[in-house]
Amino acid sequence: MQKNYDANHAQPFARLSEGEGAPLYEVVKRHISESILQGELPAGTILPSENSLAAKFGVSVGTVRKALAALTTEGMLMRRRKTGTVVTGWAPLHNLSHFFQYFRLHDKTGGLLQSDTRLLDYQLSHASAGEAEKLQIGQGDEVIRLKRLRHVKGIAAMHETLVLPSARLADFPPADQLPPLLYRYLFERYDLRVAAVREQITATLANEEDAALLELSLPHAVMVIDEVSFDQSALPVILAHHRFSTEHFMYVNEIR
Repeated sequence: MQKNYDANHAQPFARLSEGEGAPLYEVVKRHISESILQGELPAGTILPSENSLAAKFGVSVGTVRKALAALTTEGMLMRRRKTGTVVTGWAPLHNLSHFFQYFRLHDKTGGLLQSDTRLLDYQLSHASAGEAEKLQIGQGDEVIRLKRLRHVKGIAAMHETLVLPSARLADFPPADQLPPLLYRYLFERYDLRVAAVREQITATLANEEDAALLELSLPHAVMVIDEVSFDQSALPVILAHHRFSTEHFMYVNEIR
């Protein structure tokens, strides 16, 4: 069912602030795609006209047109004669445009899921030999170590450890100021865009930490993903270790 964008109840579009990055069409594209992924623009929503969007974002009509064209090519939007630009409800997950809301566990029907992230631990420590090799830094160099737990609809879905090189992230915020959308923050604050991911996927029996965090009864199987994320310069920027149960969710990795 189609419905027009209601400016009185949803405010996903606003004038861009200074320092949001360039080119501008990519910033507009990101704002619209995030609004779709976060449910602010559900499937069937008819977007405002290009002129209206340009005024809301404070950019040219050409910039908006280029952003909408890119999102249409990727399948998030469709153009319909007499109707306008419509949200499709389909979004590629393993794609730079949507890495800000990076989450690849779907429900059993394949539906897109939103996760709530809770920070469990935040440490400044030193890279082990293995971490240093994967992050291409020196052994013992300072790293930022984050431990997070993700919930979907009240269900503990995944816990993960992220390791980031401190030298590339000057003035990284403390735990109480860390935003939940880490990939978006890296883009906006440091202009680091996650452009590629190398994964190693295995299955194993859950340990006591898995059982406690994911609310599992032992014995229970869990899926493990060890990955390295690379920025637009092909430099490793995040080393991650994810553990989750497939009892309620399935893993989807889309290659484009």
